[in-house]
Amino acid sequence: MSRKEAVSLTWFGSLLETRCRLKSVDHPVDVLPAEDSAETPGDSCAPASSLLISETFVSRQGEGELTGTESVFIRTSGCNLRCWFCDTPYASWKPEGARLTVDDLLQLVADSGVKHVVLTGGEPLIAKGIVSLIDQLRVAGNHVTIETAGTVDPGVRCDLLSLSPKLRASTPDEKDHPRWAKLHAERRLPINTMKQLIQSAEATQVKFVVDSADELPEIDEVVRQLEISADSVYLMPQGISVEQLDTARPWLEPMATLRGYQYCDRMQIRWYGNRRGT
Repeated sequence: MSRKEAVSLTWFGSLLETRCRLKSVDHPVDVLPAEDSAETPGDSCAPASSLLISETFVSRQGEGELTGTESVFIRTSGCNLRCWFCDTPYASWKPEGARLTVDDLLQLVADSGVKHVVLTGGEPLIAKGIVSLIDQLRVAGNHVTIETAGTVDPGVRCDLLSLSPKLRASTPDEKDHPRWAKLHAERRLPINTMKQLIQSAEATQVKFVVDSADELPEIDEVVRQLEISADSVYLMPQGISVEQLDTARPWLEPMATLRGYQYCDRMQIRWYGNRRGT
């Protein structure tokens, strides 16, 4: 990590702690349009409010076509899915964070001096105020990437849609999590919503988290339904350690190449290890 990155990380964390009272949500954040409110969570016409943010940091993008690009990451807290392998449970299974307004976040980005912004989660597209945040970030000259599972479309436009459709095998165990297994299965793959998001974005990459070679036929079918080009598809191994990534690459990369897809490493794990703020 560069000295600039380290300073930025410290600065962002300090500002979160001093500006906002950190809070832990002791119940699942389960928000979809009209579930907890008459308004769509990302509705640009919604009243100004704060967003629950689990972390903000400056780092290098570790995945996809912008790998290596210095970026400001804004991770919203709360998700409408529950992948069993989620590597950010503090933004999904047990969401926590600080309340920041759109103005707070715009100032954070401006002060960082970095022009690439990555909105991630959790699921950023269910956050009330997200449309306003994205629009204002772009007006200010920032390149905005949205990392999303693509289950809701609040009417956003972005520079890069990083879409990660969730496969059947991502569903949590039905015995351990009966409610979430049902909700996850119902919500995970709304193809028409995903196509709307793709049409609204300036550019799109589609990343699949792959745990087994058995998932490739399902991936091929989703790619067909989304009507996207093979070279915009990235296959990324499920794993949170260098050892897991190295074990998966020998079988996953050839399968990606054979289909015209791209293999996607998780360079942030190789650079920094599996830890927050990277």
